[in-house]
Amino acid sequence: MDHITRFGVVGCGLMGSGIAEVAARHGIDVRVAEATPDAVEAGRRRITASLDQGVRRRKLTEEQRDQALARLSFTRDLGDLADRQFVVEAVAENRHIKTDVLRALDKAVEDPDAILATNTSSIPIVDLAIATERHSQVIGMHFFNPVPVQRLVELIPALTTSPETVQRTRDLTWQLGKEPIQAPDRSGFVVNALLIPYLLSAVRMVESGGARPEDIDRGMELGCAHPMGPLRLLDLIGLDTAQAVAESMYEEFKEPLYAPPALLRRMVAAGHLGRKSGRGFYPHDA
Repeated sequence: MDHITRFGVVGCGLMGSGIAEVAARHGIDVRVAEATPDAVEAGRRRITASLDQGVRRRKLTEEQRDQALARLSFTRDLGDLADRQFVVEAVAENRHIKTDVLRALDKAVEDPDAILATNTSSIPIVDLAIATERHSQVIGMHFFNPVPVQRLVELIPALTTSPETVQRTRDLTWQLGKEPIQAPDRSGFVVNALLIPYLLSAVRMVESGGARPEDIDRGMELGCAHPMGPLRLLDLIGLDTAQAVAESMYEEFKEPLYAPPALLRRMVAAGHLGRKSGRGFYPHDA
């Protein structure tokens, strides 16, 4: 297997920091690009805090934490990713933003064999691939939150993605200690195509006054053995992210079950985004 040794991540929010951490923990040199000095520092703190938590929980030693941190570097210049063999963008779930980033990466990364992956949860990969000059080397690589814990990665080839790119990405997924499944290039892929209608149904139940969030969540946890109820899961995912995924799926399929309920839209408009904002269906420490 051709191991990746030089890995890049664009964006160091919740998902990007998790991807960078996992790669560094698995012995890979990782360079992370962010837009501002504040974002760089926030990303660095987020990764350090996660690694420190791993030490406290005895998932890794202090030496392993220090080695992972030593493999991480940060930049505000996409040009510093020129030598990377594989780059994952993990910026906001917005088609225009992701397109701009991939177009810029296509110019910045010098290795003609380098792969550009997008950590989208809903946007069709072919729409992003055709923004670059390396259509055959663009692939969807959908990680799940929290990245250091969740083992699954959905691999989504576009119509333009080469079999070699798929295999190299599959090999990298195993190298990162994750397990890949292959998903079709259609909005929602496999997991969200099943998950989003379920989550939206729970929101509609609250909206109609049918049940309280606490009762819905306990019902699914105790009655269906789910580790987390749908509304707590929405708070973890981020209500804005769930809305963006639902809108993308509704745009493609025009199925009413994918349409974001009014309550979800109002909560997002109010800034009640879940854990990351301190308030969603439940109060949280932001």
